[in-house]
Amino acid sequence: MSEERKQASYAENVRLGEDEKSVVIIDQTQLPNRTVYLTLRTAQEMYDAIKLLQVRGAPAIGICAGYCMYALSKQMELTDYDTFAAEFHRLAEYLNSSRPTAVNLSWALKRMEKVVTDHAGEQLEAILELLDRECHAIQEEDVAMCRAISEYGLSLLKDGDTVLTHCNAGPLATSRYGTAIGPLLLGKERGMELHAFADETRPLLQGARLTSYELHKAGIDVTLICDNMASLVMKNGWINACLVGCDRVAANGDAANKIGTSGVAILAKHYGIPFYVLGPTSTIDLNCKTGDDIEIELRDPDEIRSKFYAEPQALSDVKCYNPAFDVTDHSLITAIITEKGICRAPYTESIPALFKIH
Repeated sequence: MSEERKQASYAENVRLGEDEKSVVIIDQTQLPNRTVYLTLRTAQEMYDAIKLLQVRGAPAIGICAGYCMYALSKQMELTDYDTFAAEFHRLAEYLNSSRPTAVNLSWALKRMEKVVTDHAGEQLEAILELLDRECHAIQEEDVAMCRAISEYGLSLLKDGDTVLTHCNAGPLATSRYGTAIGPLLLGKERGMELHAFADETRPLLQGARLTSYELHKAGIDVTLICDNMASLVMKNGWINACLVGCDRVAANGDAANKIGTSGVAILAKHYGIPFYVLGPTSTIDLNCKTGDDIEIELRDPDEIRSKFYAEPQALSDVKCYNPAFDVTDHSLITAIITEKGICRAPYTESIPALFKIH
């Protein structure tokens, strides 16, 4: 399969069903051993797909949310605007409660809600057409966004570099290229020789199951390591840069990403390795002043005790603390790479400049 075909196929991870009343996703919890497509028809199925990480990655969650709201709208058998708008808002709030940390979820839902509120009183058929355009626009913008982020990220790498990444921020988490591993895929297309070490990313193993899968399939030299091996490969001088994604960035540059990211940043600072956060401007929450204001999702303790094991690896009554994310302090981040440009410290100045805020 050509590189272009490989990339195009990744866009199938989230799409609108042919009936336009459903959403089709790749169940990422089944990878890399099985490629399973799920058809989501009910609000409960959509909520569960987001909550259970069957669809994951901030941009992909936003794309999925947009399609879900359109599909649910098509299912409504309503004739008056007020009833439609109230039900639309109820469903949006319900989906938004599935993953509180991922800002792209609320961002996409707000975009879809704005279509409804901006056209109050209009014919429902016309509103449905506008919702159709909006949900497709979210995905089309994501493809362009990922390409721009990849371009900016690649500008910070040179031929022969080896990067370390944590969790998964590739095509499966977006529509094409991805964010954190987008520069590697784009560099490969241009004939550059780039290498990667992928943290396995416990406890859900997104790095092992997804990142190593994507990079290997793309023909990029990738080495999988346990999370606690990152320090050693850095000390050995094997890492030129760290590239990670983000689920929410505060106004001061603090960045929430998959649990374990802040530890990678601390190690990179110790060893003098650039630490880059890559993500769309839609993950920047200007209403969130610092990382202290970011809500951290706590997940099922059994993800630590028994998930992916043939037998439980801890007693059932052993207490577990299982936060989904941690927050990397802005002082540890070399640069934040977005589709609008590269931000450097002080982030309280460079981030508003992206939005032309003075």
